Amino acid sequence: MNLISVAFRIALSVLIGGCIGSERGRHGRAAGLRTHILVCLGSALTAMVGLYTASVLGFQNDPMRVSAQVISGIGFLGAGTIMTRHHLQVTGLTTAAGLWATASIGIAVGIGFYSAAFMAFFVMILTATLFPRLEREQKERITKNYYIELSSAEAINDFSDSVSDVAAEFRVVAARSAMREHIGVELTVSNSNLQSGTILQALRSQANVIFAVLVSEHT
Repeated sequence: MNLISVAFRIALSVLIGGCIGSERGRHGRAAGLRTHILVCLGSALTAMVGLYTASVLGFQNDPMRVSAQVISGIGFLGAGTIMTRHHLQVTGLTTAAGLWATASIGIAVGIGFYSAAFMAFFVMILTATLFPRLEREQKERITKNYYIELSSAEAINDFSDSVSDVAAEFRVVAARSAMREHIGVELTVSNSNLQSGTILQALRSQANVIFAVLVSEHT
């Protein structure tokens, strides 16, 4: 624990946190460059504080006790990046997990475990750059089933025409309705790039639609 070692660990934590944060920032995430730098730097500092109290000050305590609180405490910061849209779409989970992993890398840098820190850093970058494409391909294969209530049976033809603007591949099946003079429609949408909330909003905006709900979705 000398001045050069401390300066190197601080600089390395800033570099790694900045690289991870810049990738998140390019995708328009709330936790971007500055947030990840501060998380990684703070984690490295807490790890060095634990080592300093044990090796320099001679305290008979667990040097990693302070760092252990970072892992649990970073959860509050990560929770602030998670949002729910349209009561269906949850966003920010990747950023929250990235903050937690960045804190862990900062701790590894702080205690001088450089090999693990560098390997974890490269794996995080690969995960953030390569895996989103696989996730998008998986989402495109999801089939969503909706139930829509129409005001009259005659409206089903106009409804079928309007659905073509929402999804490229769909199937409309008429169903019984518990309400008199109304008709239920079972709609199956596949290979759509639109989120469920966006599709529901488009369906509910149609003139003859009483209500629309998502029944299920599966691959």
